Amino acid sequence: MVQNSTLSPGDTLLKVDNVSLRFGGVKAITDVSFDIRKGEIRAIIGPNGAGKTSMLNVINGFYHPQEGTITYKGATRTKMKPYVAASQGIARTFQNVALFKGMSTLDNIMVGRTLKMKSNFFWQIFRHGPAMAEEITHRRMVEEIIDFLEIEHIRKVPVGKLPYGLQKRVELGRALAMEPELLLLDEPMAGMNLEEKEDMCRFILDVKEQYGTTIALIEHDMGVVMDLSDRVVVLEYGRRIADGTPDEVKANQAVIDAYLGVAH
Repeated sequence: MVQNSTLSPGDTLLKVDNVSLRFGGVKAITDVSFDIRKGEIRAIIGPNGAGKTSMLNVINGFYHPQEGTITYKGATRTKMKPYVAASQGIARTFQNVALFKGMSTLDNIMVGRTLKMKSNFFWQIFRHGPAMAEEITHRRMVEEIIDFLEIEHIRKVPVGKLPYGLQKRVELGRALAMEPELLLLDEPMAGMNLEEKEDMCRFILDVKEQYGTTIALIEHDMGVVMDLSDRVVVLEYGRRIADGTPDEVKANQAVIDAYLGVAH
């Protein structure tokens, strides 16, 4: 997969500036700022209800904040549609697996190539001419992802028949098929056993190292967060309470209080 950004590793890929998000009278996010640097794994953590998934939804354009801005690859915006975010290199996975359960692993990952297809609708319907050549090219890319994720044995299996851990891996494959510069992972290891978590950790690290993909990660397993992340931002009740390296965050008293449930 080719990354087209002119940014160098360590440069700011995405910046969140003073973002606030409300649903009626409920404040989901309040005046939160942080950045994500190209080539890093950036964890977003916090207790349940801290606003983590809402923040990912703001970044990929599903929610539009009432205040604040998102700057991505140097362009500042207050609103973006999810399909525009996808076309600009932002892909994501979800807390609950969002796959087409009746379709095979191969076909689900092929869905991730949709934005890359250039043939018009007429040719795609009849799978003829330019559309056929294009599909062969995209299928080759998908087969590479299947090999990378070590799921060759389930390539033709309907994903609804797969165990949960493998469904999560297929969803990661579909996101990778979009060739993202920024990959948003929302609890990619939720519901997994220890062996499945170890496999997913390995794949996440390989995505970073082999593809150079920048990753923003929400995860509740603190052992995973501390092992995988380059930097961690901590949210509580929609506010940022800490930001730094895993060691810095782990030693932060506000973070300790938040996870121990100390009264405020």
